[in-house]
Amino acid sequence: MTVTHRPVYRHAEMSRLFNPASIAVYGVSPNPTSMGAKGFNNMKGFTGPVYAINAKYQEMGGQPCYPDIKSCPSVPDAVLIALPRVAVEATVLECAMAGVGGVVIFASGYNETGLPERTKEQDRLTAIARETGIKIIGPNTMGIANFVKGGILSFVSGEVPRVATGKPGIGVISQSGAMGFGLAQGVNLGISMSHVITMGNASDINVNDVISFLADDPDCTAIACLFEGMTDPEQMQEAGGIAWKANKPVLMCKMGVSDEGAAAALSHTGSLAGSEAAYRAAAERAGIMMLDDLETLLETTAFFAKAPRRPKSRGVAVMSSSGGAGIICADVASRHGVKLPQPPESVCETLKHIIPDFVKPKNPLDVTAMVSARLELTKGAFEALAGCKDYGLLIYPTVGANAGTITRLPHLSEIAGRNKVPVCQPMLGGWSGGPGIKEAQLDPNMVPFSSLDACFSAIAAWHKRDDKRLAWEKEGPRKLVRVSPVDAKNKAAKLIAASNNATLTEREAKEVLACYGVPVVGEKLTQSAAEAVVAAQLLGLPNVAMAMKVESPDIPHKTEAGVIRLNLKTIDDVKAAYDAVMANANKYNASAKINGVLVQPMAPSGTEIMVGAKIDPAFGPLIIAGIGGVMVELLKDTQLELAPINTGEALAMLGNLKSQALLAGFRGSEPVDRDKLADIIVRLSEFADDQQDLIAELDVNPLICAGRSDVGGIVAVDALIVKK
Repeated sequence: MTVTHRPVYRHAEMSRLFNPASIAVYGVSPNPTSMGAKGFNNMKGFTGPVYAINAKYQEMGGQPCYPDIKSCPSVPDAVLIALPRVAVEATVLECAMAGVGGVVIFASGYNETGLPERTKEQDRLTAIARETGIKIIGPNTMGIANFVKGGILSFVSGEVPRVATGKPGIGVISQSGAMGFGLAQGVNLGISMSHVITMGNASDINVNDVISFLADDPDCTAIACLFEGMTDPEQMQEAGGIAWKANKPVLMCKMGVSDEGAAAALSHTGSLAGSEAAYRAAAERAGIMMLDDLETLLETTAFFAKAPRRPKSRGVAVMSSSGGAGIICADVASRHGVKLPQPPESVCETLKHIIPDFVKPKNPLDVTAMVSARLELTKGAFEALAGCKDYGLLIYPTVGANAGTITRLPHLSEIAGRNKVPVCQPMLGGWSGGPGIKEAQLDPNMVPFSSLDACFSAIAAWHKRDDKRLAWEKEGPRKLVRVSPVDAKNKAAKLIAASNNATLTEREAKEVLACYGVPVVGEKLTQSAAEAVVAAQLLGLPNVAMAMKVESPDIPHKTEAGVIRLNLKTIDDVKAAYDAVMANANKYNASAKINGVLVQPMAPSGTEIMVGAKIDPAFGPLIIAGIGGVMVELLKDTQLELAPINTGEALAMLGNLKSQALLAGFRGSEPVDRDKLADIIVRLSEFADDQQDLIAELDVNPLICAGRSDVGGIVAVDALIVKK
């Protein structure tokens, strides 16, 4: 499916809908259970004029009721349409002609039904938006909420908080209405929110548009996004760039990350490059942080809303009245890669004059239960840690119910604010309703967390975002410099088209990749044991050991079929190998088309790497790299990027592998030439980008990386290309 790219909407284009000065409700009703009645009732906290529209009534709830938009005293900025589906299209067109800024459509029964005629109805709504400029949320949405202005354009009742915290807060985006307004309950916990925006079917405004809006909205300081999918991932890059330029953190949690369809893939790449990996790669490229679970989305975003955009230091200090709490903090910090450096000698000396003499001045710092009786002890120790240049964040864990927490909060907040160091207050023991939690959430310098794991996960994400900032500041705008030959695209395309096979043979695939400067092992195709002997001798036998494998477009995975023989050193080895390979091929697939047996020199031993590509229907070409060989799908130690990539991105993929110790030279093996390997990955990413209309998947497994000292260094031993 070809998706026509549309630039994301900007803040000014959506402001009348999301920050309206006036609202109309189309379909108000005296029936209190109707969506129109609920929507109208939700306007009680709105600060501007609200117009009720229903031609059947002259008044509603003591207010005038108008027959249509044209009869309203003024053109409203936003209109809530609580009408049956059959009346929606004409009403949207009426609003557009009247000059309304945007509409929210509750009605369902559109594209989500899967019925072609209903999809056409939704497409007509999209066309109205494009042709007239009116902005649409929905259909099939639960609506939106503006906590600053009090406008709640939604049919939810008895669930939406009525009072905003009165200060800039986080914006919540959700394709799911129920989940979005479920997250809105965070206001009741003291989390400051600016907007909750749910898109439903997103016939017009989508997730990326709302990210763009909130990025430039002064009432929003960080963005929490819960989404299912998108049809134009290019917009994610654009929206992420807008948010990054505005210095507005975006945290995203994706629903539906399973990859059942991957089981049908022909290559290792196809089974490993799933939708979750693709979304993560796209988000990473856009500067958006992906979270693993919904439970931490709200509190992590609340942390980013308060935390400085640039940490004063990466060091974190822990102060607790429980030694056990400090130990657990150290364990969890280690798991998330968060550093807890020991305080410098000057700070230790200061602490010695504050804390009890039986306590060691170290990090984590156990100030013992004496803090409950001595506020000055708490303040003094906290001041010493907050003022230390080695610490950019303090952690003050709360163990169970402790009313003294409320007493200490203002003092800790003052110290934290003056030193520009945020304070995280994780709850230990799984009980998150202790005294002081809501007070801490309302405090600009304190950030409560439901668990230590959520706390340190947020801190790790904070540091990772700072890494991204530093890299972008150092490297500047992303640059792509082509390294493949200029004529590679046309040469390779002709070779792919010339193949009569749906899956290119190894020999055909390696000939294609050679066009891009990818080093490949040479071979000869043989049709008899005698031909195999001659070919082996021409290739260097007996001085060079041989490898033999069947060539068949119908047997893509040769190892599983038992049609590979290695380390053949004599003529007899070659003859026996030919017979065995052919016998196993026929046994594995009696109807397979067999071209013969390939004879090729054995590549030198080395680290085996897999590099592949997949053309994703949504994201386009993807490049994947990882530890290869027969263990590739078992280990699943891979990294994925959107293709094409540059050399720095290829090196970063290698650096993020869990098994990267293998690349450095493990137990006496030669270290892999990372620069050369990165160059090959870049060339293969350019191949995927060039040939995305001709291929579905690419698998180069293994690339033998024999070290810097070997001639050739890195060579592709096997390759597979699946045509589109």
